[in-house]
Amino acid sequence: MPSSIVELRSDTFTTPTTAMLAAMVGAPLGDDVYGEDPTVARLEERSADLLGKEAGCLMPSGTMANLAAIMAHAPRGTGVLAARDSDIYAYEAHGVSVLGGLALHPVETDEHGRPRPDSLLAALPEDADDPQFAVPAVVCVENTANRAGGVALTAAELATVADFATAHGMRFHLDGARIFNAAVALGVDPAELVRRADSVQFCLSKGLSAPIGSVVVGSADFVAAVRRLRKMLGGGMRQAGVLAAAGLVALDTGIDRLSEDHANARALAEGLAGVPGVEVDPVRVRTNMVRFRLIGSPLTHAALIELAAREGVRLAELGRGTLRAVTHRGVDAADVSRAVSTIAAIVREHSPVAV
Repeated sequence: MPSSIVELRSDTFTTPTTAMLAAMVGAPLGDDVYGEDPTVARLEERSADLLGKEAGCLMPSGTMANLAAIMAHAPRGTGVLAARDSDIYAYEAHGVSVLGGLALHPVETDEHGRPRPDSLLAALPEDADDPQFAVPAVVCVENTANRAGGVALTAAELATVADFATAHGMRFHLDGARIFNAAVALGVDPAELVRRADSVQFCLSKGLSAPIGSVVVGSADFVAAVRRLRKMLGGGMRQAGVLAAAGLVALDTGIDRLSEDHANARALAEGLAGVPGVEVDPVRVRTNMVRFRLIGSPLTHAALIELAAREGVRLAELGRGTLRAVTHRGVDAADVSRAVSTIAAIVREHSPVAV
């Protein structure tokens, strides 16, 4: 096995920086269930300020953050509109249905991960007063759109969904797990990007490199409801300041450097575009994700993943028959070059021999 690994499966593989570890050791602590951990309070206030909302609540994970936010918006027996390719629909164990008592309506999106207006309309019951139907109370959008390849949705695109939600009496929840990637890629203030959303969750533990945690932000009343649901779902934490301290460092030092990840992703896409048998569109790579696939090769995606792993390059297959590579703080320019050369060598070795 190679002595070093190029980890491209996800940006969740990031590890805390030296500054984060030092902050965790020295963080002032209290009991957060009593609302007395000062470091957690600072993180929640900082998060809300960054995104232009009234309040925030630290959560153990993005999955719990989305679940609690949706449950806070939607009474049991109502429904939730979520993109079929979104994490809420595809990767969060249908918790909104199992635990929230909510009907989860999948919505088709375009190639950029944007819910199509006709699909949103199609998910609504023809007669909202008919007691047979679970009338949707929340519409959810993901930014960046993971299975669309990390596409960053603009404020104008999100406003279209917000207008739809308002017109139909629904709340708008933004799964902004990588919202800061989107803001950096678009060159906009993250608060402007989420201005029309009633609630937002973002992850500290992806490209921002903190070890654990997500934050939900919204109005003060909404966040109070989320905090109660966090306890109900088993997520009440005690001296959580040890985690919040890393999150504060992540917000202070990790956002601007996301542009490095985006540049490395573009370099990776451009390198792969020059490999015969690999199909990728570098123009679409705006954040830290590269979607690509094999064409005209006897290699399966599973075989490429296995062979690349033997050489120390780790990839993943993620939806729509494509491979995904994700850049992050643990991947530098040399790692990108190594990944390209490794993949190129494997594909070349297994290419059909011309007769």
